[in-house]
Amino acid sequence: MNDDRRDFLKGLAAGSLAISGGLISKHSARAVNSLSPIEHENRQEGTRDWLLNQTQVEPSSRYRCPTIEGYCSHASLGTGETLKIYVSTNPPSSFMIDVYRLGYYAGAGGRWLQQLGPFNGKVQADPVIGEKRLRNCQWDVTASLTIPHDWLSGVYVGKLTARPSGWQSYIIFIVRDDRPADLVFQCSDHTWQAYNRWPSQFSLYDDGEEQWYWGPQVQVSFNRPYGKYCQILDQPLSLGSGEFFLWEFPFAYWLESEGWDVTYISNQDTHANRRTLTRAKGLLSVGHDEYWSQAMYHNVQRAIAEGVSVGFFSGNAVCGRIDYDPQVRGLERVGVFGPPGGTREFAKMATLPHSRPYANELVGAHSTGPVTGGADWICTAPDHWVYRGTGMQQGDTIPGLIGWEWHGDPAAIPGLEIIATGPTQDAPGQLNGGIYTATIYPGPQDNVVFNAATCWWSVGLSEPPGYVRPKVYTTPMGVDPRVQQITRNVLHRMAGRG
Repeated sequence: MNDDRRDFLKGLAAGSLAISGGLISKHSARAVNSLSPIEHENRQEGTRDWLLNQTQVEPSSRYRCPTIEGYCSHASLGTGETLKIYVSTNPPSSFMIDVYRLGYYAGAGGRWLQQLGPFNGKVQADPVIGEKRLRNCQWDVTASLTIPHDWLSGVYVGKLTARPSGWQSYIIFIVRDDRPADLVFQCSDHTWQAYNRWPSQFSLYDDGEEQWYWGPQVQVSFNRPYGKYCQILDQPLSLGSGEFFLWEFPFAYWLESEGWDVTYISNQDTHANRRTLTRAKGLLSVGHDEYWSQAMYHNVQRAIAEGVSVGFFSGNAVCGRIDYDPQVRGLERVGVFGPPGGTREFAKMATLPHSRPYANELVGAHSTGPVTGGADWICTAPDHWVYRGTGMQQGDTIPGLIGWEWHGDPAAIPGLEIIATGPTQDAPGQLNGGIYTATIYPGPQDNVVFNAATCWWSVGLSEPPGYVRPKVYTTPMGVDPRVQQITRNVLHRMAGRG
């Protein structure tokens, strides 16, 4: 370790960039006077007070916390813009809102920024069931927050705390910017909302008859709280925060521990503004990034053509095609980014259009059957630069890293290489007939498109405070230095450093 790196480590609040599992960042340090905005931000004092410590869910709904729950007027917004916050308390009670930015912060995971309140909470009416089962809340504004100009782009939560009971839940929003950066981290909030069953069974997956419906004519709105996540694992931190803490936070936490120059956006920013992608060297799709609009697909496709690299550190990505209705802040499933029968699909999927563009023509591979399961990551190209510094040899495995949904069926893209592939399982030793395929292919301007082919890639990077590791199908084993090194190699290539 050189002297500059050692001085940088000593300068951090906790004196170390050691992350969960005792592993140390290997990202090259800059001189103190040229730290990236993320490095400056993570020198600030962190806290674990952002964690919810008293949660409850109404048994009859299974997903909501009517004691205190809320939502925001924006999925993302810039500094100087005003966020409206809508909160309901049942029974009526006073409450506070503490706002935190989520990141690394010497392992604390968050930084406290502001307290709002106290407010006199009231019961706000559940919305009527509208056309296409839409639940579109029309609550009164509880609080407004103009985003200060010194708040760095990132994922922010407001911790809602009822008084005197102490029950808590979150609101979540993204602060975006327009500055050039190495990486843009796209939050998968279309998918968060698609799986949001608030108040009781009103996700994109429920048509009033089936609880795992996969057809058209159902619409969900961002004008409602996020209920507790409804599958795979029990994560209390999902109460009010969508899927961010399940699949995305470990990646963001690790990125910021490494000092990467990253900014954050919503799926809706990718949908609305192609130029938010081309200001960066690389775009990151992380975790469970299932629901895309046609505009998102084409905006990313154009960004690749203009030299932006993309890292699909995600599974089931670019699968469901949605239309977005800004009038109700709502999205509706209208198609599939894949060929008919390509997922050995749910019966209702056959009622949706399956037409080009296909996801594998963008990602490199796409969601394929039998929809769910898991597998070990199996190295099939040990001499590829992706594996540099990992020590992995042909056939070496990273146990349980693939799941619970994956990508296969690679496209015939010139220069595409398969870097890992293998059979999928319903449980250890129980093959289910699926084959996952992790790929990489070159863009037209020395850029690359990487496809990890799994929702669980982040599990191998870090375990932040409050993290709950998934345990289903084939269980991922947690932080692995090989996953970290593969990720470094890909990010360095995306950023034009290697």
